[in-house]
Amino acid sequence: MKPAEINLKWSALQQRIADEFDNEKPDLKVMLFLIGVQELGQGPRKFSKRQKEELMHIANCKLFSKMGFYELEGLDQDGWPHWKRVGVIPNYTLLEQEMVLKSLMIDYFQELGMVDGEEADNPQL
Repeated sequence: MKPAEINLKWSALQQRIADEFDNEKPDLKVMLFLIGVQELGQGPRKFSKRQKEELMHIANCKLFSKMGFYELEGLDQDGWPHWKRVGVIPNYTLLEQEMVLKSLMIDYFQELGMVDGEEADNPQL
């Protein structure tokens, strides 16, 4: 996708999530947190600051696994996923990082049926 298309779809995704949660448009960090909670699969609850950071790491790993940089090792005794890096992530500029993350997030939420008005049968967010 071109940057203009990414930004257009990103804005639509932000609005969709804001509408879903009756809140303001989420930034990249909030979206990473939501993906992390989704990937943890234990539902919404209170998380410590450390757990929130871990959830964002889980989200990054999940997103970058689509590009072959991470693979899931398995779950720990508490059900938290653990990933291992299997590829070298390019040294992106900040703008490139943002565009790559936005694009990966758009793809992630498209798979859940939450982008472009497409609804999944049971989106979990």
